[in-house]
Amino acid sequence: MQDKESMNASAGLSSKVRVGTSQPPESSFKRKRGFFQKDLQHMMYGFGDDPNPLPETVALVEDVVLEYVTDMVHKAQDTASKRGKLLTEDFLFLIRKDSPKLNRCTELLSMNEELKQARKAFEVDEEKLSSIE
Repeated sequence: MQDKESMNASAGLSSKVRVGTSQPPESSFKRKRGFFQKDLQHMMYGFGDDPNPLPETVALVEDVVLEYVTDMVHKAQDTASKRGKLLTEDFLFLIRKDSPKLNRCTELLSMNEELKQARKAFEVDEEKLSSIE
């Protein structure tokens, strides 16, 4: 029977605990599990899953999504490191070859811009009405 560390090593997992302490290094990030559970359950149902999927399935999907997003952010940071500033264009650059993702992202970004403009116009209208009264 293998010990836990050799099993992790054979599974491709690395141990980030410093020798002599039980504390993880300062750079590690401890995330709260289940933070996106409700959102993922609704999304999974929208894509044809059961209305109440197994908690293990939701946890697995959450792990996959968070790993993907973390990887994308790290790649975008690497791209932006020369400039010193992380921009939306860095993410668009990363997905430039995946046209469905790129199209959806540009659609969401343009909708976001339209919403900003509508909110701005609404605030201006309210300010004019309050100054008239």
